[in-house]
Amino acid sequence: MTTNSQMNPELRLSLQPDVLAIDLRTAVMRTSRRLRIEATGDVITPGQYTVLAHLRAKSQTLRELADQEHVQAPSMTRIVNALTDQGFASRSPHPEDGRQVKVSITPAGEAVLAEARSQRTAWLAQRVAGLSEEDRRTLSRAAHIMQELSAR
Repeated sequence: MTTNSQMNPELRLSLQPDVLAIDLRTAVMRTSRRLRIEATGDVITPGQYTVLAHLRAKSQTLRELADQEHVQAPSMTRIVNALTDQGFASRSPHPEDGRQVKVSITPAGEAVLAEARSQRTAWLAQRVAGLSEEDRRTLSRAAHIMQELSAR
């Protein structure tokens, strides 16, 4: 068994919480960006994908969607307009506030979202398939740990 003092200095440094946090953040952001770009397809944009994913959970107002995406209301209006024009989302009167509308995902939106998710999974699976069994085990464990971290 290798003791901490026998460990490679670079490895010892990469295990420090602040250094590991930077490495993890960088890896997650780069992977997320690649997934968004590589596997969204020509049908919907990455921003539309994210909005559809929010709508899959529940119908929401434009303000709620804008807040979740950290964008201004006019930007969210453009995204929702594009989704409704394509038949992927629909608007309905807000049941309690006549000044607002609720946005919902349509069956066509569900289908395009499922297809985009399938493309993303296939893109990532292709890259994972090229890894050694040991690296796949390591990634599996890391995925579970990251899910636990994000659930806290």
